[in-house]
Amino acid sequence: MKCLIFAAGLGTRLRPLTDTMPKALVPIAGRPLLAHTIDRLKAEGATEIVVNTHHFAEQVEAYLTTHDFDIPIHISNEREQLLDTGGGLRQALQLFTDQEAPVLIHNVDIFSNAPLRQFYEKNVDTDATLMVSHRNSNRQLYFDNKQNLVGWKNLDTQEVRPQSAIIDDTLTSYAFSGIHLVSPRLLSELNTFPKKFSIMDFYLSVCQRLAIKGYPCNNLQLLDVGKSDSIAQAETFLLSLQ
Repeated sequence: MKCLIFAAGLGTRLRPLTDTMPKALVPIAGRPLLAHTIDRLKAEGATEIVVNTHHFAEQVEAYLTTHDFDIPIHISNEREQLLDTGGGLRQALQLFTDQEAPVLIHNVDIFSNAPLRQFYEKNVDTDATLMVSHRNSNRQLYFDNKQNLVGWKNLDTQEVRPQSAIIDDTLTSYAFSGIHLVSPRLLSELNTFPKKFSIMDFYLSVCQRLAIKGYPCNNLQLLDVGKSDSIAQAETFLLSLQ
């Protein structure tokens, strides 16, 4: 199982911690977020990992070179420019040894009980699949009865994307988990986008002609370690998963 960890973000919501360290190295229960994520992916069957870096990139690279996780880990360097999730994915895809197998993408600041191995194995033949769940969020993704992505809606502003999408009662809404699976077959499509772009913008722009699927996970427990006050919650969450 090939995995990409998005770890390049600025971590602004975790300030002042991220004024001196990258979000990926913020300690939770004595170990960095990145270490917890790598361990989780390995436990679920990861055989190769790419980690993208930008904010305090040298700290992340130093950590990975001085800690042996007994698995090939490559660094996708975004020091010169943060490429956002879409540009970051496109660059990272070219670093994997196996250029044909799909890639599981996981944010570094997410803890969950998601069945990652099952998710990967059940969706290896899709162009892209997004793990979703029924969860309170003002940003919702909408899928048809075949779990094809149709559109996105901001419930606060009523903005709909793509603008041509018809959001009605025939669709089912879910919140995105930050975990998704992408086939390298999409690289040619990704190459038509600018250097820096959001992967969600990409999904929404191609969903009317490509099969961008949803994978509902009804019992998903998920914690986004995005703010300083969530660190204690994350430590409790880790204990609950043991």
